[in-house]
Parts: sequence; C-alpha cells; structure tokens
Amino acid sequence: METLRQRFIPSIKKESIIKLLETNKRDDGRSLLDFREMEVKLGIINNANGSAQVHLGNTIATVGVKVEPGNPFPDEPDKGVLMVNSEFPPVASPDFEPGPPDENAIELARIVDRGIRESKFIKLEELVIIPGQKVWVVWVDIYVLNHDGNLIDASGIATVLALMNTKIPKTTVEAGGIKFLNEKYPLPLRSPPVFMTYAKLNNKILLDPSLDEELISDARLTLTITSDNMICAMQKGGKGTFTLEDIKTIIDNSIKLSPIIRERMLKLALG
Repeated sequence: METLRQRFIPSIKKESIIKLLETNKRDDGRSLLDFREMEVKLGIINNANGSAQVHLGNTIATVGVKVEPGNPFPDEPDKGVLMVNSEFPPVASPDFEPGPPDENAIELARIVDRGIRESKFIKLEELVIIPGQKVWVVWVDIYVLNHDGNLIDASGIATVLALMNTKIPKTTVEAGGIKFLNEKYPLPLRSPPVFMTYAKLNNKILLDPSLDEELISDARLTLTITSDNMICAMQKGGKGTFTLEDIKTIIDNSIKLSPIIRERMLKLALG
C-alpha cells in the first residue's frame, strides 16, 4: 500500500514514536504485541445474505456477503466459487480517491481472499447445486469506512464474521432447473482463520500497527493462521526487509497469540 506512505508525518511525531519504541512502548499505550480493542456488529446490511462491521481501534471495516447461483470454474467443476472485492471510499480517509479500486484496494482484497481460500474456511465442495453446471458463488464486498491503520486485519476479521452470519436458501433441482425453497441454512464453514499483521519499525516488530506506525514503518508482514496453528498464507508489503530471525519471531508470536485473538473474535460475535 505504497501511496499511503505519501502522507506527511511531522518529524517530532516520528521521533516520539521511535523513542518510545526503544523502551518497548507505543504512543497509544500498547505493548509491541497488543491487538487494539475490537467491536463487532452482525447482520447490519438488510439486503445481504450476511454482513458484519468490525471496529479495530478507530479503523472500521464493513463486509457484505451475497450468495447466488453461477457457473463453477472449469478446473474446479465440483466446488463453489469465492470472489472478494474491496472499496476505499474517500470519506474513510484523505488518502483515498474516488474512482475504481486502486492497487491498495486490490491488494487488500487479494490478501483476504487468499487467507479465506487457503484456510479452507468455506466448504466450497458443499456449494454445488448441479454438479459440473451450477454452484453457489459467494461474493464478499469489503468497505473501509475509517482508516486508522491495519486495514488487512480489520477487513479479514469482518469477512470471517460476515461469512459466519451468512445464510443461503435451500434448493431442489426439478426438470433440470433450480427451485428455491423458503428455508435457509448457514453457509458451510470450518473453524475460522485469524489474520495477523506486523510492521517493522526501527528494527522493532509491532503487531496491529496504527496508521502513524504504518506510515513510518519499513515493511509489513501479514500471516493467516488456521485453528490448528498452520500458517496458510503470508503476504509481505513495503520496501524494507525482514531477517530470518524477524520471521521466526513473528511466526512464534502468531502461533502463541492467534488462539487468543480467535477466542476474542468469536466471543464478540457469538456472545
């Protein structure tokens, strides 16, 4: 997300953040590996099959899910289809411009798509209506409503919860056609993955970076972790580099902290 780096950060602010990091503290009071507070709302879009809104600190992401019959991919005729898109409306940040999705929005959608897909969270094999001909297509639309850093984790969590909130109509096949019934059932899912994004700043590794931290960071790394502690996806951003020791530290922290974040996420969603 390179264009976001163009925003001006006063030198005194940058120096303050770096000075605090030297004592393993952050300017919002968190430790280096603290996740910000989360708030969750489910079912907020009436005309969607499922939806969720997540507040991660002051970052807000809303996700709507639509499910409709469509054609399977030719190389996977026995599986449903997942499509993820994201939009950065200008009202969410002075860094966002009107128009079609830019490279940052496309990157965000691809990271969330890969995490959901590679974790096997959606049982795509159970979304076949007519084998080889018709399957359920799951459309995920991410809307960033306020940008205060770490759009990836906020959007990933909102996507997971919106999919858990999704219900699709039961169908039968009569005379080769699809008949929709009044009854609905939950989207078939496995245990949810967790998205965890780190920034490297002045040789310190920070979990869940704020916007100020992102703007002056050297590099970014996002991991998606399954419930059995497998890393199923990884995406690096920024021009800086991570050492092998950095990667080992990030993986160890993710394995240790992802169950805690998953439990917090599910408790907020399910009560």
